Amino acid sequence: MPAPARVLVSACLLGEAVRWDGSHKRLDAAVLRQWQAEGRIVGFCPECAAGLPVPRPAAEIEAGADAAAVLAGRARVVTRDGTDLSAAFVAGAEAAWQAARDAGAVAALLKDASPSCGSRCVHDGRFAGATVPGRGVAAARLAAAGLVVFAETEIEAAQRWLQAHDADSAAPDS
Repeated sequence: MPAPARVLVSACLLGEAVRWDGSHKRLDAAVLRQWQAEGRIVGFCPECAAGLPVPRPAAEIEAGADAAAVLAGRARVVTRDGTDLSAAFVAGAEAAWQAARDAGAVAALLKDASPSCGSRCVHDGRFAGATVPGRGVAAARLAAAGLVVFAETEIEAAQRWLQAHDADSAAPDS
């Protein structure tokens, strides 16, 4: 029987204090503990992997732009004072993809609303706390590479998807 599929998980969801403000967003979920016990988890923070410090200024994808535009060099990720952090966010996205690929991850569970990890929404680029539908830069890169990307609020759906994936992987070829 093949090993269970691996999952790239935002490090902040694992309790690592890597967020922009030096905090974490530990996800206390039985599914996450099960994945840890099964050896599925690849913990990762794209922003830290890109060399951004903790803490660091908050950053958002420019208003009206999306992660695909950032990855293509047509939009930026900026701080409130306009500092362009796009290169770091793109580097972090590539590092996330490399970590997922090297570990054999097939899915990702990411912190929503993050300019890196948002999988369903991101902040709107106006630094006022509002969000808009969309993906962060790393989430978009991972999805483009074929990983199935879930927000932390979708952990039960991620578990169902992984169970189905594992069952399909274990089925004999016909």
